[in-house]
Amino acid sequence: MYPALALTLGDPAGIGPEVILKALARVPPAQRTALTIVGHRRLLEQCYDQLQQEGLSHPGEIVHPDSLTILEVDLPSGVLDQIQPGIGSAASGTASFAYLKTAIVRTLAGDFQGIVTAPIAKSAWQAAGHDYPGQTELLAELCQQAHYGMLFVARSPYTGWTLRTLLATTHIPLAEVPTRLTPDLMQTKLDLLVAYLQQDVGIPYPHIAIAGLNPHSGEQGQFGQEEQTWLIPWLAAAQAQNADVRLQGPVPPDTLWVKAGQAWYGTIPPTEVPDAYLALYHDQGLIPVKLLAFDRAVNTTIGLPLIRTSPDHGTAFDIVGQGIADATSFLAALEQAIAAAQRRFPQPICHD
Repeated sequence: MYPALALTLGDPAGIGPEVILKALARVPPAQRTALTIVGHRRLLEQCYDQLQQEGLSHPGEIVHPDSLTILEVDLPSGVLDQIQPGIGSAASGTASFAYLKTAIVRTLAGDFQGIVTAPIAKSAWQAAGHDYPGQTELLAELCQQAHYGMLFVARSPYTGWTLRTLLATTHIPLAEVPTRLTPDLMQTKLDLLVAYLQQDVGIPYPHIAIAGLNPHSGEQGQFGQEEQTWLIPWLAAAQAQNADVRLQGPVPPDTLWVKAGQAWYGTIPPTEVPDAYLALYHDQGLIPVKLLAFDRAVNTTIGLPLIRTSPDHGTAFDIVGQGIADATSFLAALEQAIAAAQRRFPQPICHD
C-alpha cells in the first residue's frame, strides 16, 4: 500500500525529465503505480529517446515513459513546440507553472496526498507573466495558507543522521533581515517546526537549536543589539511555553554547525546533536546544508495541508541532454514525501 503522489515535471527545458526517469528506475514497479507525473508524455519520450540513441544512459538507469502514469496538462496552442531543451523561456515557464498549479488543485481535491516538484526557473515564470518568487509561494497561495516554512532535510550517507534546517526568512535582501525578524515571526516558524517534528517525523520531545543573528550572537550587545533586545527574551518565553521541546540558543552562527558536521561524518553520536536547526536567514542556513549535502538535500514546505518536497537543486540548463544529471536529490525528495504521507495520512489514497 503506497500513498498517491503527484510528481511535477518542473521546467521541461531543464533536467526535470531526466532526473524523474532516472529516479523512477530505482523505484519498485508496484510502488511506481501510485505515482503520477504531471506534465507531458511527449517531453519524457523525447528525453528518453535522446539518452538512449546517443548512448548516454546505461541499461536500467532510466525507466521507459510507457511504464509511467502521466497526467497530461492543457497548455495554450503551440507552447509545447516552443520548448527547447537547455533553454529556459516563456514557453517552458508557462508549462512548469501549469504543471504545479494542476498538481496543487488535484491534490487539494483529494486525488493525491502530496507533491514532489522538479525544479523550475524563476526567470522563465517571470517571462511567462507569473510573478512569484518560487514554487513555495504558489503552493501557499492556492492552499490559502499564510503561515508556512521552507525546511531543508538531508540524510547522511555515512551515518544515517538527518540534518533538518528551517529558514526564518527566505528570499529577501540581507539588509532587510533584521527588520523582518520579529518575535511573532520566530514563534510562527518555531510552531511550524515543532509540529513537523512531532507529526511528520515522530519525535515527541524535539531538541531545536536557534541561531543568533550577529557575530558571537551579539557578544552581549557589543556586535549588535537584536539578541539582547528581543531574541533572548523571546527564546526564554518560548521555552517556558513549550515544556515538551528543548530549545538551545541563540547559538553563535559560526559555531552552530560544528556538531552538525561532526554528526554527518560520524565523529560524534547523533544523540549529542539537535533534531533540527532554525536559521535566521537564507545563506546562514543554506551554506552548511549545501556544503554537507549538495546532491541529496530536500526542500520541504511545512505548514501546508498537503505534503510537498523538492530536490534542492536547480534546472541545470547547461547540462541538459548530456546524461549526467544526478537523480539522488529527487529520489530523496520522493522517499521523504512517501514517509511523511504514510505518517500523516493513516488511510492514504493508495495502490497495491
